[in-house]
Formats: sequence, structure tokens, C-alpha cells
Amino acid sequence: MSEWLVLTLAMAAAAVVVLIVTFVRHHTVAEDDDPSDTPDVIEYMTMMIGVVYAIVLGLAIAGVWEARGVAEDHVQTEAHALHEISERVRVYPPETRDRIRDDVNAYVGHVVTTEWKTMADHGHVTGRGEELLDRIRHDVTDYEPRTDFEAQAYQPLLDQVTAADTARTARAEATAPTMPGVVWFGLITGAVVTVGLIFALQIRRTAREVILAGLFSSLIAFLLFLIWDFDAPYSRGITATAEPFLAHFPGAGG
Repeated sequence: MSEWLVLTLAMAAAAVVVLIVTFVRHHTVAEDDDPSDTPDVIEYMTMMIGVVYAIVLGLAIAGVWEARGVAEDHVQTEAHALHEISERVRVYPPETRDRIRDDVNAYVGHVVTTEWKTMADHGHVTGRGEELLDRIRHDVTDYEPRTDFEAQAYQPLLDQVTAADTARTARAEATAPTMPGVVWFGLITGAVVTVGLIFALQIRRTAREVILAGLFSSLIAFLLFLIWDFDAPYSRGITATAEPFLAHFPGAGG
């Protein structure tokens, strides 16, 4: 099911629930009930709970958005490190240089064509990708420089291999959702309480109040969906992409 369809259904369902409860409450309320007779303390509590929940929602959205940005940085760092490896080995003998470059291209091709789909579908990286990165590491570390020029390039190459490995590890850790279950419990419970307080104010069945109540509940549903959508940076909605790899290795996606 499309995520946009899920969003539309969630927002519509939230609005419909509010409308149904409003109409049911209107038909079951006592004849002597006075909607304007709402204690000031209830209005104050409703306002404060709404403010607190808005702050919590804002912090949650900022948190998942920041996690998505960090995930993009991991990809950029990994792709750049691999590109540097591929370029810096130009000072090595042709046989060694070509072997390292072939292994780098094999790793990038696997990440772009296979591992990225595994991350999106299953939330983890592949063992094959780890094997290909180990091969690059062994290619670089096992080579013994023969000249001073090669020796000067050796340590920077090791640094780039370390940077790629660190970025890959960070990318693997970022594939899983970042929001703990207890936070989701708090967000959903807070949404129910906040929307429920609409009825504590004894809203009437006027068109203006019903429309505002429906829009308010739909807005909360949208914000919760936004948090859920950003919570998995590599698999949902506006995701971190493999574009940095393709920018440095244009032929990797073929």
C-alpha cells in the first residue's frame, strides 16, 4: 500500500472518529446540559496539555529529521572514502592498482544494486557487502610499498579504508528505526488524550467547531505519520539515497 494512501486514510480516519463521537455525544447529552458551562480549570488544563504535546511532537520530528541527515552524512562519507581509495592507488603498480579498483567497484556495485534494497526491505546490511569491504582492506594492508612515493600514499589509504569501514558500520546501525517503542507509546497516548480533551470542552455540533475538531485530529495524525516516515532513514518516504555512490561511481548502478 502506498505511504501517501496510508497517510490519507489515517488523516481521514482521525477526522471521522472525531465527527462520529461528536454526533453521538450530541444525541446522548442531557437536555439541561449547558455547553458553555465549562469550568475554567478544564480549559486551562486542555491548553497546557496541548502545549506540552506540541513540544513533544516538535522534539520527535526534529529528532528523526536529524537522524535522517546523519544517515545521509554516513553515505556521503563512505562513498567519498571509497572514491579516494580508487584515486590514490594510482601510484601503485598496475596490477595492484587495478585489483584494488576492481574490488572497490565490486563493493560499490553490490551496495547500490543489492544491499540498498536489503536495507529498505529488511532493515539490515548484507554479509556479502562486509566480505567485499574486507577484500578492499586486505588489498590495501597486504601491499608492501616498494618506493618512498608509494610509502607516502600507504597511510592515507589506510585512513580512507578506516573511514569507509566506520561509515559502513554507522550506516548499518542507522537502518533500524530510531524511535523506541516507549516513545511511540507516549506519542500515541498523548494524541488520544489531546484529541479526547476536545470533548471535555463540550463542543457543540456547529459547522465551525466540527470542522476545526476534524482538522485538528487530522493534523495530529499527519504529524505522527511524518515521524514514522522519517524514523527509518533508508526505507520509508523521503529516504537517504545511494546518490553519493552513483555520483562518484557513475557506472555502479548498471
